[in-house]
Amino acid sequence: MEREVFEDEQVAELLNKKYVSIKVDREERPDIDSIYMSFCHAYTGSGGWPLTIVMTADKEPFFAGTFFPKFGRYGMPGIMKILSAISDKWNKDKDDLIKSGDKLKKVVEMLEGVHDKEAMNESVIHEAFKELKVSFEPNYGGFSYAPKFPSPHNILFLFRYYYFINDESALFMAEKTLESMYKGGIFDHIGYGFSRYSTDNKWLVPHFEKMLYDNALLSMAYSEAYAITKKELYREIAEKIYKYILEKMTSLEGGFYCAEDADSEGVEGKFYVWDKLEITEALNHEEAAEFSKLYDISEEGNFEGKSVPNLIKKDLQELSEDKALENRMNKIIERLSIYREKRIHPFKDDKVLTGWNGLMIASLAIGGRLLSAKKYINAAEKASSFIFENLINEKGRLLGRYRDGEAANLAFLDDYAFLVWGLIELYQSTFNISYLKKAVELNKDMISLFQDKSGDGFYLYGEDSEKLIFRPKEIYDGAMPSGNSVAAINLVRLSHITGDRKLKDIVERMYNSFGGTVYQNPAAYIGFVTAYMYSIIPNTEVVIVGEKEDLGVKSMLEEVNNRFLPFSSLIINNGENDILNIIPHIMHCKKISSKATAYVCQNYKCNEPTIDLSRFKELIRENKHSLTLS
Repeated sequence: MEREVFEDEQVAELLNKKYVSIKVDREERPDIDSIYMSFCHAYTGSGGWPLTIVMTADKEPFFAGTFFPKFGRYGMPGIMKILSAISDKWNKDKDDLIKSGDKLKKVVEMLEGVHDKEAMNESVIHEAFKELKVSFEPNYGGFSYAPKFPSPHNILFLFRYYYFINDESALFMAEKTLESMYKGGIFDHIGYGFSRYSTDNKWLVPHFEKMLYDNALLSMAYSEAYAITKKELYREIAEKIYKYILEKMTSLEGGFYCAEDADSEGVEGKFYVWDKLEITEALNHEEAAEFSKLYDISEEGNFEGKSVPNLIKKDLQELSEDKALENRMNKIIERLSIYREKRIHPFKDDKVLTGWNGLMIASLAIGGRLLSAKKYINAAEKASSFIFENLINEKGRLLGRYRDGEAANLAFLDDYAFLVWGLIELYQSTFNISYLKKAVELNKDMISLFQDKSGDGFYLYGEDSEKLIFRPKEIYDGAMPSGNSVAAINLVRLSHITGDRKLKDIVERMYNSFGGTVYQNPAAYIGFVTAYMYSIIPNTEVVIVGEKEDLGVKSMLEEVNNRFLPFSSLIINNGENDILNIIPHIMHCKKISSKATAYVCQNYKCNEPTIDLSRFKELIRENKHSLTLS
């Protein structure tokens, strides 16, 4: 629409003469996007981007739509005709336009603010699983046909369901999806990283745009898949995603850029696709033939006469067993990557968004400890330092966006929730008490700024933010889990870690406030259902007494980090005041015989403390399948 409409001189002339034109970056202002997208749904029955809104100077909308060509075609009205008609109507009877818009706005405001209240129970977890099972596509994984989105929070839910319910089908669905996505063209086999979504059922042809949040959540999912299965494939995929992020999407200061465009030179995917001739130019004859056969590069191509490299028809298990082939392909891919670098690159959106950085920090902290890779934890720490050095204003308020030395926009709920998540994971990976302290402080600020005073969850924008026509409260888990979903998980986890029961009370009210809405379609609120799992599944608290540099402490940490333990919290008590001030209930945990000592507790009941590593392993194993939901 930018190329066809906004850059057209006739359209520009009409817009400038009759309207005040405002272009909004929805990643910077999700509050504006949320409100007016809701109006678009009410006005047209559907939505999408680009989003086109006509409103009064008081921000009151009275017309909405998505894409409009310059002139009408294929049943779509043209923007020239629309703009002229609205202008004429405004001059003749603007009151009528305002009244019609006001009626819809009131409907939207009512719908957005109303959630069905109902107490949640264990059945919602099973219903969410059943819905995923019904929508699961058995041939290529995923939970739809086409277009196909990664939806990694579905995978994260399935891993947790499998962990406690021990339902093998949950693990199968997750693994099938993860493997199929990697085999497809949605994964960039030359430069790594995942694209936004697949336009087809096989994950072959992507919308080539790469988003930070997708790669953050997917790298987290592959890291957890490795922890659960110990399959090297998942480790390798996670490492490839992290390589892409750290080499291509990280600023010198440590912040993470938000996206790379799909097109270059005005052509979708031009940077990413190949023809047979290019492969033969970049490689010798033998290498070109082997790579083309393996990665589906053909004369006729698989996408508009070109080829998207993929492994869809290949057996990943067989490929992983042929180490000689794997080594040859790694060298070939490295050369093809160098060759591809000579092309004109897609535009890189180098905004640093606080919330998306929070997701990447969480992923790197998780990946660092599950894959035993300190460099990922270091990168997460550097990004955290960048945010606290550049995205806090003079009043101590978190900001949402940084670019070219300028920080702007008061942060939204998602920014707070995602960053708190990242800080919790950083604490669990480093045991640097400053991260836990910051998580507690930001979580407190989040409650103060965003909580509905009736206790019914959190608004999207803060009470100190710009006042819009109404204040949305989102729980739908779309491309990412919602701010309310992640906030709920954080509240439960911080309650477990710090012993602050008030946090648990807040989240219990959220479950009752949103429960009826969630029950209508649990899979659409999978992040919120996952949060509920954290509340009803007994938390395993592991307190290790000693210094983290002690060999005994390190051995115990290795045992914990070598396992998938989603519903657990790990604390190192070194006896210093900083940690005892935040977690006073561990004061009673003392060393035995001056050795590293572990306390393993569940549901406020603790086993006998132990200094024996074998006994510690037993206690961790015993707590794994201690609950069966009914």
